[in-house]
Amino acid sequence: MKQQSSRQPIWLPLAIAVAVVVGLFIGNRISPNSYAVDSDRKVNAILSLINQDYVDSTNLKDLIEMSIPEILSNLDPHTSYMSAEEFKASSESMSGTMSDIGIQFELMNDTVGIVEVIPGGPAARVGLMAGDRIVSIDDTTTVGEKITKGSITKRLRGPKGSKVKLGIKRHNSAKTLSFTVTRGKIPVNTVDAHYMLDKNTGYVKVNQFGRNTYREFMQAMTKLKEDGAKRYMIDLRGNGGGFMEIAVRMVNEFMPADDLIVYTHGRYKRDDREWWSTGKGLFQDAEVAVLIDEFSASASEIFAGALQDNDRGLIVGCRSFGKALVQKEFILPDSSAIRLTTARYYTPSGRCIQKDYKRGANEDYDNELVERFMRGELDNRDSIKVDKSQMFTTANGRTVYGGGGIVPDIFVPRDTSGVTGYYIEVDNAGLLQRFTFDYCNNNRTALSKMSDYKQFLRMAPNDDELIGMFVDYAEVAGIAPRWYYINVSRDKIVTELKALIARDIFGSQAYYPILNRNDKTVQQALKALNKHKAVFPITESLDLKSIAQSRQSGVLSRMYQFIKR
Repeated sequence: MKQQSSRQPIWLPLAIAVAVVVGLFIGNRISPNSYAVDSDRKVNAILSLINQDYVDSTNLKDLIEMSIPEILSNLDPHTSYMSAEEFKASSESMSGTMSDIGIQFELMNDTVGIVEVIPGGPAARVGLMAGDRIVSIDDTTTVGEKITKGSITKRLRGPKGSKVKLGIKRHNSAKTLSFTVTRGKIPVNTVDAHYMLDKNTGYVKVNQFGRNTYREFMQAMTKLKEDGAKRYMIDLRGNGGGFMEIAVRMVNEFMPADDLIVYTHGRYKRDDREWWSTGKGLFQDAEVAVLIDEFSASASEIFAGALQDNDRGLIVGCRSFGKALVQKEFILPDSSAIRLTTARYYTPSGRCIQKDYKRGANEDYDNELVERFMRGELDNRDSIKVDKSQMFTTANGRTVYGGGGIVPDIFVPRDTSGVTGYYIEVDNAGLLQRFTFDYCNNNRTALSKMSDYKQFLRMAPNDDELIGMFVDYAEVAGIAPRWYYINVSRDKIVTELKALIARDIFGSQAYYPILNRNDKTVQQALKALNKHKAVFPITESLDLKSIAQSRQSGVLSRMYQFIKR
Protein backbone atom coordinates (compact mmCIF):
# COMPACT_ATOMS: atom_id res chain seq x y z
CA MET A 1 0.00 0.00 0.00
CA LYS A 2 1.29 3.45 -0.89
CA GLN A 3 2.00 5.74 2.00
CA GLN A 4 -0.76 8.35 2.39
CA SER A 5 0.53 11.84 1.72
CA SER A 6 0.14 14.20 4.66
CA ARG A 7 -0.69 16.98 2.24
CA GLN A 8 -4.38 17.77 2.02
CA PRO A 9 -5.88 16.87 -1.40
CA ILE A 10 -6.35 19.94 -3.59
CA TRP A 11 -9.97 19.06 -4.33
CA LEU A 12 -11.04 18.91 -0.71
CA PRO A 13 -11.24 22.62 0.23
CA LEU A 14 -12.74 23.46 -3.15
CA ALA A 15 -15.35 20.75 -2.88
CA ILE A 16 -16.39 21.91 0.55
CA ALA A 17 -16.39 25.52 -0.57
CA VAL A 18 -18.59 24.73 -3.54
CA ALA A 19 -20.95 22.75 -1.38
CA VAL A 20 -21.18 25.38 1.34
CA VAL A 21 -21.61 28.32 -1.01
CA VAL A 22 -24.17 26.49 -3.13
CA GLY A 23 -26.06 25.53 -0.01
CA LEU A 24 -26.01 29.03 1.43
CA PHE A 25 -26.69 31.12 -1.63
CA ILE A 26 -28.81 28.85 -3.78
CA GLY A 27 -30.51 26.45 -1.44
CA ASN A 28 -31.55 29.20 0.99
CA ARG A 29 -32.28 32.15 -1.32
CA ILE A 30 -34.41 30.83 -4.20
CA SER A 31 -37.70 28.99 -4.33
CA PRO A 32 -37.40 25.28 -3.70
CA ASN A 33 -36.84 23.26 -6.88
CA SER A 34 -35.03 20.14 -7.91
CA TYR A 35 -31.72 21.97 -8.33
CA ALA A 36 -31.86 23.44 -4.84
CA VAL A 37 -32.83 20.07 -3.37
CA ASP A 38 -29.96 18.38 -5.21
CA SER A 39 -27.56 21.07 -3.94
CA ASP A 40 -28.63 20.54 -0.36
CA ARG A 41 -28.14 16.81 -0.77
CA LYS A 42 -24.67 17.40 -2.21
CA VAL A 43 -23.68 19.57 0.75
CA ASN A 44 -24.80 16.95 3.22
CA ALA A 45 -23.27 14.11 1.23
CA ILE A 46 -19.81 15.73 0.93
CA LEU A 47 -19.64 16.75 4.57
CA SER A 48 -20.84 13.32 5.67
CA LEU A 49 -18.26 11.54 3.49
CA ILE A 50 -15.40 13.64 4.84
CA ASN A 51 -16.54 13.24 8.41
CA GLN A 52 -16.97 9.48 8.23
CA ASP A 53 -14.56 8.16 5.61
CA TYR A 54 -11.66 10.58 5.08
CA VAL A 55 -8.32 8.97 5.98
CA ASP A 56 -7.29 11.60 8.54
CA SER A 57 -9.19 13.25 11.33
CA THR A 58 -10.39 16.58 9.92
CA ASN A 59 -11.81 19.66 11.60
CA LEU A 60 -14.67 20.51 9.25
CA LYS A 61 -15.18 23.93 10.76
CA ASP A 62 -11.59 25.01 10.09
CA LEU A 63 -11.73 23.49 6.61
CA ILE A 64 -14.86 25.44 5.76
CA GLU A 65 -13.32 28.67 7.09
CA MET A 66 -10.38 28.20 4.69
CA SER A 67 -12.51 27.10 1.77
CA ILE A 68 -15.13 29.83 1.56
CA PRO A 69 -12.64 32.64 0.76
CA GLU A 70 -11.18 30.36 -1.92
CA ILE A 71 -14.37 30.18 -3.90
CA LEU A 72 -15.34 33.80 -3.32
CA SER A 73 -11.99 34.84 -4.77
CA ASN A 74 -13.25 33.56 -8.12
CA LEU A 75 -15.94 36.24 -8.20
CA ASP A 76 -15.19 39.99 -8.15
CA PRO A 77 -12.42 41.66 -6.11
CA HIS A 78 -14.78 43.04 -3.46
CA THR A 79 -16.93 40.03 -2.57
CA SER A 80 -15.45 38.75 0.67
CA TYR A 81 -15.96 36.51 3.67
CA MET A 82 -15.52 37.59 7.29
CA SER A 83 -15.20 35.26 10.21
CA ALA A 84 -17.27 36.06 13.27
CA GLU A 85 -14.27 37.80 14.82
CA GLU A 86 -13.60 39.86 11.71
CA PHE A 87 -17.24 40.83 11.34
CA LYS A 88 -17.35 42.00 14.95
CA ALA A 89 -14.21 44.09 14.41
CA SER A 90 -15.65 45.60 11.23
CA SER A 91 -18.91 46.47 12.97
CA GLU A 92 -17.03 48.11 15.84
CA SER A 93 -15.01 50.15 13.35
CA MET A 94 -18.12 51.47 11.60
CA SER A 95 -20.00 52.11 14.83
CA GLY A 96 -17.33 54.17 16.53
CA THR A 97 -14.85 52.13 18.62
CA MET A 98 -12.36 49.40 17.94
CA SER A 99 -9.45 47.83 19.75
CA ASP A 100 -6.32 46.89 17.84
CA ILE A 101 -3.47 48.73 16.07
CA GLY A 102 -5.74 50.97 13.99
CA ILE A 103 -5.63 49.76 10.38
CA GLN A 104 -7.99 48.36 7.75
CA PHE A 105 -6.42 45.65 5.59
CA GLU A 106 -7.20 43.26 2.76
CA LEU A 107 -5.53 40.11 1.48
CA MET A 108 -3.82 40.93 -1.82
CA ASN A 109 -2.01 38.25 -3.81
CA ASP A 110 -1.42 36.18 -0.66
CA THR A 111 -0.04 39.18 1.24
CA VAL A 112 -1.63 41.59 3.71
CA GLY A 113 -2.17 45.04 2.21
CA ILE A 114 -2.99 48.05 4.40
CA VAL A 115 -5.84 49.98 2.76
CA GLU A 116 -6.43 52.53 5.53
CA VAL A 117 -4.56 53.80 8.57
CA ILE A 118 -6.83 55.36 11.19
CA PRO A 119 -5.63 58.91 11.90
CA GLY A 120 -4.17 59.29 15.37
CA GLY A 121 -4.23 55.54 16.02
CA PRO A 122 -1.28 53.38 17.10
CA ALA A 123 -0.30 52.44 13.53
CA ALA A 124 -0.39 56.06 12.38
CA ARG A 125 1.74 57.10 15.33
CA VAL A 126 4.63 54.88 14.25
CA GLY A 127 4.41 55.77 10.55
CA LEU A 128 2.47 52.98 8.84
CA MET A 129 0.82 54.08 5.59
CA ALA A 130 -1.97 53.02 3.24
CA GLY A 131 -0.38 50.89 0.54
CA ASP A 132 2.09 49.21 2.90
CA ARG A 133 2.18 45.41 2.85
CA ILE A 134 2.62 43.44 6.06
CA VAL A 135 5.04 40.59 5.35
CA SER A 136 5.59 39.46 8.93
CA ILE A 137 4.02 39.75 12.39
CA ASP A 138 6.32 39.17 15.36
CA ASP A 139 8.92 37.72 12.95
CA THR A 140 6.46 35.14 11.56
CA THR A 141 5.70 35.44 7.86
CA THR A 142 2.30 36.59 6.68
CA VAL A 143 2.85 35.70 3.04
CA GLY A 144 1.39 32.55 1.50
CA GLU A 145 -1.73 30.72 0.43
CA LYS A 146 -2.70 29.59 3.93
CA ILE A 147 -3.14 33.02 5.51
CA THR A 148 -6.67 34.21 6.24
CA LYS A 149 -8.12 37.51 7.36
CA GLY A 150 -9.18 35.83 10.57
CA SER A 151 -5.68 34.64 11.41
CA ILE A 152 -4.17 38.06 10.67
CA THR A 153 -6.82 39.88 12.72
CA LYS A 154 -6.17 37.56 15.66
CA ARG A 155 -2.42 38.21 15.51
CA LEU A 156 -2.78 41.97 15.22
CA ARG A 157 -5.15 42.22 18.17
CA GLY A 158 -4.12 41.83 21.79
CA PRO A 159 -4.33 43.39 25.24
CA LYS A 160 -4.19 47.15 25.46
CA GLY A 161 -0.60 48.27 25.89
CA SER A 162 0.94 45.13 24.41
CA LYS A 163 3.28 45.44 21.45
CA VAL A 164 3.38 43.82 18.02
CA LYS A 165 6.33 43.90 15.63
CA LEU A 166 5.50 44.26 11.92
CA GLY A 167 7.68 43.69 8.88
CA ILE A 168 6.60 46.11 6.13
CA LYS A 169 7.27 46.28 2.39
CA ARG A 170 6.84 49.78 0.95
CA HIS A 171 6.93 50.71 -2.73
CA ASN A 172 9.86 53.13 -2.36
CA SER A 173 12.06 50.87 -0.27
CA ALA A 174 13.95 47.79 -1.43
CA LYS A 175 14.40 46.48 2.11
CA THR A 176 11.83 45.30 4.61
CA LEU A 177 10.99 47.99 7.16
CA SER A 178 10.39 47.18 10.82
CA PHE A 179 7.75 48.87 13.02
CA THR A 180 6.76 48.11 16.60
CA VAL A 181 3.17 49.14 17.37
CA THR A 182 1.63 49.43 20.83
CA ARG A 183 -1.95 48.18 20.76
CA GLY A 184 -4.68 50.39 22.13
CA LYS A 185 -8.39 51.11 22.11
CA ILE A 186 -9.17 53.54 19.34
CA PRO A 187 -12.07 55.99 19.30
CA VAL A 188 -12.98 56.30 15.64
CA ASN A 189 -14.11 59.79 14.69
CA THR A 190 -14.99 59.76 11.02
CA VAL A 191 -14.72 63.56 10.74
CA ASP A 192 -11.11 64.26 11.64
CA ALA A 193 -11.17 68.03 11.55
CA HIS A 194 -13.13 71.13 10.63
CA TYR A 195 -11.86 74.70 10.66
CA MET A 196 -11.95 77.96 8.72
CA LEU A 197 -9.36 78.16 5.92
CA ASP A 198 -10.11 81.85 5.51
CA LYS A 199 -12.95 84.17 6.53
CA ASN A 200 -15.31 82.63 3.94
CA THR A 201 -14.16 79.01 3.49
CA GLY A 202 -14.80 76.08 5.82
CA TYR A 203 -12.74 72.88 5.59
CA VAL A 204 -13.99 69.42 6.64
CA LYS A 205 -11.88 66.24 6.62
CA VAL A 206 -13.90 62.98 6.43
CA ASN A 207 -11.97 59.71 6.75
CA GLN A 208 -14.83 57.24 6.13
CA PHE A 209 -18.60 56.99 5.78
CA GLY A 210 -19.57 55.25 9.00
CA ARG A 211 -22.83 55.06 10.93
CA ASN A 212 -22.10 58.30 12.79
CA THR A 213 -20.56 60.25 9.91
CA TYR A 214 -23.66 62.19 8.87
CA ARG A 215 -24.19 63.43 12.42
CA GLU A 216 -20.51 64.37 12.81
CA PHE A 217 -20.50 66.01 9.37
CA MET A 218 -23.57 68.13 10.06
CA GLN A 219 -22.20 69.24 13.42
CA ALA A 220 -18.98 70.34 11.70
CA MET A 221 -20.77 72.09 8.83
CA THR A 222 -23.17 73.89 11.18
CA LYS A 223 -20.29 75.12 13.33
CA LEU A 224 -18.45 76.40 10.25
CA LYS A 225 -21.58 78.18 9.03
CA GLU A 226 -21.88 79.88 12.43
CA ASP A 227 -18.22 80.92 12.06
CA GLY A 228 -19.03 82.67 8.77
CA ALA A 229 -18.42 79.99 6.14
CA LYS A 230 -20.16 80.66 2.82
CA ARG A 231 -18.36 77.93 0.87
CA TYR A 232 -16.88 74.58 1.82
CA MET A 233 -14.00 72.26 1.05
CA ILE A 234 -14.75 68.58 1.73
CA ASP A 235 -11.56 66.51 1.92
CA LEU A 236 -12.15 62.85 0.98
CA ARG A 237 -8.54 61.97 0.21
CA GLY A 238 -7.69 58.55 1.61
CA ASN A 239 -11.37 57.87 2.35
CA GLY A 240 -12.04 54.27 1.30
CA GLY A 241 -15.84 54.56 1.61
CA GLY A 242 -18.42 52.96 3.86
CA PHE A 243 -22.20 53.18 3.87
CA MET A 244 -23.80 54.37 0.64
CA GLU A 245 -26.82 55.77 2.46
CA ILE A 246 -24.60 58.05 4.54
CA ALA A 247 -22.95 59.48 1.41
CA VAL A 248 -26.40 60.06 -0.13
CA ARG A 249 -27.61 61.95 2.94
CA MET A 250 -24.50 64.14 2.88
CA VAL A 251 -24.86 64.91 -0.84
CA ASN A 252 -28.51 65.80 -0.27
CA GLU A 253 -27.45 68.72 1.92
CA PHE A 254 -26.02 70.48 -1.15
CA MET A 255 -28.68 69.65 -3.74
CA PRO A 256 -31.91 71.34 -4.87
CA ALA A 257 -35.02 69.19 -5.01
CA ASP A 258 -35.49 66.30 -7.45
CA ASP A 259 -31.93 65.80 -8.66
CA LEU A 260 -30.69 62.24 -9.08
CA ILE A 261 -27.87 61.43 -6.64
CA VAL A 262 -27.08 57.80 -7.48
CA TYR A 263 -28.81 54.64 -8.64
CA THR A 264 -28.02 50.94 -8.50
CA HIS A 265 -28.71 48.15 -10.95
CA GLY A 266 -28.37 44.48 -10.11
CA ARG A 267 -29.31 41.07 -11.41
CA TYR A 268 -32.72 41.25 -9.77
CA LYS A 269 -35.29 44.03 -9.55
CA ARG A 270 -34.94 44.10 -5.78
CA ASP A 271 -31.43 45.47 -6.18
CA ASP A 272 -32.48 48.35 -8.49
CA ARG A 273 -32.85 51.56 -6.52
CA GLU A 274 -32.71 55.31 -7.09
CA TRP A 275 -31.85 58.10 -4.68
CA TRP A 276 -33.13 61.62 -5.43
CA SER A 277 -32.53 64.86 -3.55
CA THR A 278 -35.29 66.14 -1.30
CA GLY A 279 -34.59 69.86 -1.52
CA LYS A 280 -34.35 70.09 2.28
CA GLY A 281 -30.56 70.45 2.46
CA LEU A 282 -29.10 73.28 4.52
CA PHE A 283 -26.27 74.12 2.12
CA GLN A 284 -27.97 74.28 -1.27
CA ASP A 285 -26.61 77.73 -2.06
CA ALA A 286 -23.02 77.20 -0.92
CA GLU A 287 -20.12 76.66 -3.28
CA VAL A 288 -18.33 73.39 -2.60
CA ALA A 289 -15.05 71.77 -3.64
CA VAL A 290 -14.31 68.07 -3.04
CA LEU A 291 -10.74 66.78 -2.68
CA ILE A 292 -10.02 63.23 -3.89
CA ASP A 293 -7.03 61.01 -4.55
CA GLU A 294 -6.29 57.47 -5.69
CA PHE A 295 -7.40 56.09 -2.29
CA SER A 296 -10.83 57.76 -2.42
CA ALA A 297 -13.23 54.92 -3.15
CA SER A 298 -16.81 53.68 -3.08
CA ALA A 299 -18.98 56.06 -1.01
CA SER A 300 -16.39 58.80 -1.56
CA GLU A 301 -16.87 58.36 -5.29
CA ILE A 302 -20.65 58.44 -4.91
CA PHE A 303 -20.32 61.77 -3.11
CA ALA A 304 -17.88 63.24 -5.65
CA GLY A 305 -19.69 61.77 -8.67
CA ALA A 306 -23.09 63.12 -7.65
CA LEU A 307 -21.79 66.64 -7.21
CA GLN A 308 -19.73 66.49 -10.42
CA ASP A 309 -22.49 65.07 -12.63
CA ASN A 310 -25.04 67.58 -11.35
CA ASP A 311 -22.48 70.39 -11.83
CA ARG A 312 -22.96 71.16 -8.16
CA GLY A 313 -19.36 70.96 -6.95
CA LEU A 314 -15.77 71.19 -8.10
CA ILE A 315 -13.66 68.01 -7.88
CA VAL A 316 -9.96 68.61 -7.19
CA GLY A 317 -6.98 66.24 -6.92
CA CYS A 318 -6.12 62.92 -8.59
CA ARG A 319 -8.29 60.23 -10.20
CA SER A 320 -10.15 58.24 -7.58
CA PHE A 321 -9.87 54.48 -6.98
CA GLY A 322 -12.72 53.23 -9.19
CA LYS A 323 -15.06 51.05 -7.10
CA ALA A 324 -18.72 50.92 -8.14
CA LEU A 325 -19.63 47.45 -6.90
CA VAL A 326 -22.27 47.36 -4.17
CA GLN A 327 -21.97 44.74 -1.43
CA LYS A 328 -24.75 43.44 0.76
CA GLU A 329 -23.93 41.77 4.05
CA PHE A 330 -25.38 38.33 4.74
CA ILE A 331 -24.88 37.32 8.36
CA LEU A 332 -24.49 33.56 8.75
CA PRO A 333 -25.72 31.44 11.68
CA ASP A 334 -22.33 31.46 13.43
CA SER A 335 -22.16 35.32 13.27
CA SER A 336 -19.69 35.26 10.39
CA ALA A 337 -20.71 37.18 7.28
CA ILE A 338 -20.33 37.37 3.54
CA ARG A 339 -20.21 40.69 1.73
CA LEU A 340 -21.61 39.70 -1.64
CA THR A 341 -21.67 42.03 -4.63
CA THR A 342 -25.33 42.32 -5.61
CA ALA A 343 -25.35 45.45 -7.79
CA ARG A 344 -23.37 48.19 -9.45
CA TYR A 345 -23.98 51.84 -8.77
CA TYR A 346 -24.18 54.56 -11.41
CA THR A 347 -23.63 58.29 -11.07
CA PRO A 348 -26.38 60.68 -12.24
CA SER A 349 -24.95 60.92 -15.79
CA GLY A 350 -25.34 57.15 -16.14
CA ARG A 351 -21.69 56.16 -15.81
CA CYS A 352 -20.35 53.23 -13.85
CA ILE A 353 -16.91 54.21 -12.55
CA GLN A 354 -15.84 50.64 -11.65
CA LYS A 355 -12.35 49.96 -12.99
CA ASP A 356 -11.70 46.83 -15.03
CA TYR A 357 -11.32 43.42 -13.42
CA LYS A 358 -11.47 39.79 -14.46
CA ARG A 359 -13.34 37.37 -12.29
CA GLY A 360 -10.96 35.17 -10.35
CA ALA A 361 -7.87 37.12 -11.50
CA ASN A 362 -7.36 39.78 -8.87
CA GLU A 363 -3.60 40.29 -9.20
CA ASP A 364 -3.86 42.95 -11.91
CA TYR A 365 -6.65 44.65 -9.97
CA ASP A 366 -4.55 44.76 -6.81
CA ASN A 367 -1.57 46.20 -8.67
CA GLU A 368 -3.48 48.86 -10.61
CA LEU A 369 -2.57 51.70 -8.24
CA VAL A 370 1.10 50.80 -8.52
CA GLU A 371 0.75 50.90 -12.31
CA ARG A 372 -0.69 54.41 -12.09
CA PHE A 373 2.36 55.47 -10.13
CA MET A 374 4.76 53.81 -12.54
CA ARG A 375 3.29 55.40 -15.68
CA GLY A 376 3.36 58.86 -14.11
CA GLU A 377 -0.38 59.40 -13.71
CA LEU A 378 0.07 61.03 -10.32
CA ASP A 379 2.43 63.58 -11.86
CA ASN A 380 0.82 64.41 -15.21
CA ARG A 381 -2.84 64.77 -16.16
CA ASP A 382 -2.08 63.58 -19.71
CA SER A 383 -1.12 60.19 -18.26
CA ILE A 384 -4.58 59.60 -16.79
CA LYS A 385 -6.09 56.54 -18.40
CA VAL A 386 -9.68 57.12 -19.50
CA ASP A 387 -11.99 54.91 -21.53
CA LYS A 388 -13.25 57.15 -24.34
CA SER A 389 -15.87 54.56 -25.24
CA GLN A 390 -17.55 55.42 -21.92
CA MET A 391 -18.11 59.13 -22.45
CA PHE A 392 -20.97 60.79 -20.59
CA THR A 393 -22.25 64.31 -20.05
CA THR A 394 -23.00 66.29 -16.90
CA ALA A 395 -26.21 68.24 -16.42
CA ASN A 396 -24.63 71.31 -18.05
CA GLY A 397 -22.89 69.45 -20.86
CA ARG A 398 -19.38 68.80 -19.55
CA THR A 399 -17.72 65.54 -20.60
CA VAL A 400 -17.02 62.92 -17.94
CA TYR A 401 -15.90 59.29 -18.25
CA GLY A 402 -16.92 55.95 -16.81
CA GLY A 403 -14.90 52.79 -16.37
CA GLY A 404 -12.20 53.87 -13.95
CA GLY A 405 -12.82 56.26 -11.09
CA ILE A 406 -13.70 59.96 -10.93
CA VAL A 407 -11.39 62.16 -12.99
CA PRO A 408 -11.10 65.52 -11.19
CA ASP A 409 -12.15 68.81 -12.75
CA ILE A 410 -8.86 70.29 -11.55
CA PHE A 411 -5.92 67.89 -11.56
CA VAL A 412 -3.25 68.48 -8.93
CA PRO A 413 -0.08 66.37 -9.26
CA ARG A 414 1.43 64.77 -6.19
CA ASP A 415 3.70 67.12 -4.32
CA THR A 416 7.31 65.95 -4.60
CA SER A 417 8.85 69.19 -3.34
CA GLY A 418 11.07 68.38 -0.40
CA VAL A 419 11.06 64.65 -1.11
CA THR A 420 14.72 63.60 -1.09
CA GLY A 421 16.57 60.40 -0.34
CA TYR A 422 17.08 61.63 3.23
CA TYR A 423 13.39 62.37 3.72
CA ILE A 424 12.36 58.96 2.32
CA GLU A 425 14.85 57.22 4.61
CA VAL A 426 13.69 58.91 7.83
CA ASP A 427 10.04 58.61 6.81
CA ASN A 428 10.30 54.90 6.03
CA ALA A 429 12.01 54.34 9.35
CA GLY A 430 9.08 56.01 11.13
CA LEU A 431 11.43 58.56 12.69
CA LEU A 432 9.10 61.52 12.25
CA GLN A 433 6.51 59.76 14.40
CA ARG A 434 9.05 58.38 16.87
CA PHE A 435 10.66 61.79 17.36
CA THR A 436 7.21 63.28 17.93
CA PHE A 437 6.34 60.64 20.52
CA ASP A 438 9.56 61.17 22.46
CA TYR A 439 9.41 64.96 22.18
CA CYS A 440 5.84 65.05 23.53
CA ASN A 441 6.65 62.66 26.36
CA ASN A 442 9.68 64.72 27.39
CA ASN A 443 7.77 68.02 27.22
CA ARG A 444 4.22 66.94 28.06
CA THR A 445 3.89 69.04 31.20
CA ALA A 446 4.65 72.27 29.35
CA LEU A 447 2.72 71.27 26.23
CA SER A 448 -0.39 70.30 28.18
CA LYS A 449 -0.63 73.84 29.59
CA MET A 450 -1.09 75.31 26.13
CA SER A 451 -4.65 76.25 25.18
CA ASP A 452 -4.53 75.25 21.50
CA TYR A 453 -2.27 74.54 18.53
CA LYS A 454 -1.96 78.25 17.74
CA GLN A 455 -0.29 78.86 21.09
CA PHE A 456 1.93 75.85 20.46
CA LEU A 457 3.07 77.33 17.12
CA ARG A 458 3.94 80.59 18.83
CA MET A 459 5.92 78.87 21.58
CA ALA A 460 7.43 75.93 19.65
CA PRO A 461 11.16 75.79 18.94
CA ASN A 462 12.10 77.82 15.88
CA ASP A 463 12.54 75.94 12.63
CA ASP A 464 16.35 75.82 12.81
CA GLU A 465 16.27 74.44 16.34
CA LEU A 466 13.58 71.87 15.50
CA ILE A 467 15.33 70.55 12.40
CA GLY A 468 18.60 70.36 14.35
CA MET A 469 16.96 68.34 17.12
CA PHE A 470 15.43 65.96 14.58
CA VAL A 471 18.65 65.45 12.60
CA ASP A 472 20.51 64.61 15.82
CA TYR A 473 17.70 62.18 16.74
CA ALA A 474 17.88 60.50 13.33
CA GLU A 475 21.67 60.20 13.55
CA VAL A 476 21.38 58.36 16.87
CA ALA A 477 18.89 56.05 15.14
CA GLY A 478 21.48 55.29 12.46
CA ILE A 479 20.71 57.75 9.63
CA ALA A 480 23.68 60.00 8.98
CA PRO A 481 23.10 63.70 8.25
CA ARG A 482 23.26 64.76 4.59
CA TRP A 483 22.84 68.48 4.85
CA TYR A 484 22.30 69.27 1.19
CA TYR A 485 19.26 66.98 1.14
CA ILE A 486 18.19 68.01 4.63
CA ASN A 487 18.00 71.65 3.52
CA VAL A 488 15.93 70.67 0.49
CA SER A 489 13.53 68.74 2.75
CA ARG A 490 13.68 71.24 5.62
CA ASP A 491 10.26 72.88 5.23
CA LYS A 492 8.53 69.55 4.65
CA ILE A 493 10.09 67.92 7.70
CA VAL A 494 9.47 70.90 9.99
CA THR A 495 5.81 71.23 8.91
CA GLU A 496 5.14 67.53 9.47
CA LEU A 497 6.86 67.53 12.85
CA LYS A 498 4.80 70.49 14.05
CA ALA A 499 1.59 68.92 12.76
CA LEU A 500 2.38 65.58 14.43
CA ILE A 501 3.25 67.21 17.76
CA ALA A 502 0.03 69.23 17.65
CA ARG A 503 -1.99 66.09 16.90
CA ASP A 504 -0.41 64.26 19.82
CA ILE A 505 -1.37 67.06 22.23
CA PHE A 506 -4.61 68.44 20.77
CA GLY A 507 -5.90 65.70 18.42
CA SER A 508 -6.60 65.62 14.67
CA GLN A 509 -8.42 68.94 14.90
CA ALA A 510 -4.97 70.54 15.30
CA TYR A 511 -3.14 68.38 12.75
CA TYR A 512 -4.78 69.47 9.50
CA PRO A 513 -4.65 73.27 9.97
CA ILE A 514 -0.87 73.00 10.20
CA LEU A 515 -0.34 70.37 7.51
CA ASN A 516 -2.68 72.05 5.01
CA ARG A 517 -0.70 75.28 4.99
CA ASN A 518 1.67 73.72 2.47
CA ASP A 519 -0.83 71.31 0.86
CA LYS A 520 -0.95 72.05 -2.87
CA THR A 521 -4.32 70.36 -3.40
CA VAL A 522 -5.91 72.46 -0.66
CA GLN A 523 -4.30 75.61 -2.04
CA GLN A 524 -5.42 74.87 -5.61
CA ALA A 525 -8.98 74.21 -4.46
CA LEU A 526 -9.01 77.42 -2.42
CA LYS A 527 -7.71 79.37 -5.42
CA ALA A 528 -10.50 77.91 -7.59
CA LEU A 529 -13.14 78.77 -5.00
CA ASN A 530 -11.81 82.33 -4.83
CA LYS A 531 -12.36 82.56 -8.59
CA HIS A 532 -15.83 81.00 -8.24
CA LYS A 533 -14.91 78.06 -10.48
CA ALA A 534 -17.31 75.85 -8.53
CA VAL A 535 -20.21 77.72 -10.13
CA PHE A 536 -21.17 76.03 -13.41
CA PRO A 537 -23.21 78.01 -15.98
CA ILE A 538 -26.14 76.28 -17.65
CA THR A 539 -25.48 75.44 -21.30
CA GLU A 540 -28.58 76.62 -23.15
CA SER A 541 -27.71 74.83 -26.40
CA LEU A 542 -27.37 71.41 -24.79
CA ASP A 543 -29.44 68.72 -26.55
CA LEU A 544 -30.77 67.00 -23.43
CA LYS A 545 -32.93 64.55 -25.38
CA SER A 546 -30.03 63.11 -27.37
CA ILE A 547 -27.98 62.81 -24.18
CA ALA A 548 -30.71 60.88 -22.41
CA GLN A 549 -31.20 58.57 -25.39
CA SER A 550 -27.48 57.79 -25.51
CA ARG A 551 -27.45 56.58 -21.93
CA GLN A 552 -27.96 52.98 -21.08
CA SER A 553 -30.64 53.10 -18.40
CA GLY A 554 -34.33 53.91 -18.31
CA VAL A 555 -33.58 55.73 -15.06
CA LEU A 556 -31.73 58.37 -17.06
CA SER A 557 -34.59 58.68 -19.53
CA ARG A 558 -36.83 59.55 -16.59
CA MET A 559 -34.20 62.00 -15.46
CA TYR A 560 -34.41 63.66 -18.88
CA GLN A 561 -38.15 64.04 -18.44
CA PHE A 562 -37.51 65.84 -15.16
CA ILE A 563 -34.86 68.15 -16.65
CA LYS A 564 -37.14 68.90 -19.60
CA ARG A 565 -39.74 70.30 -17.18
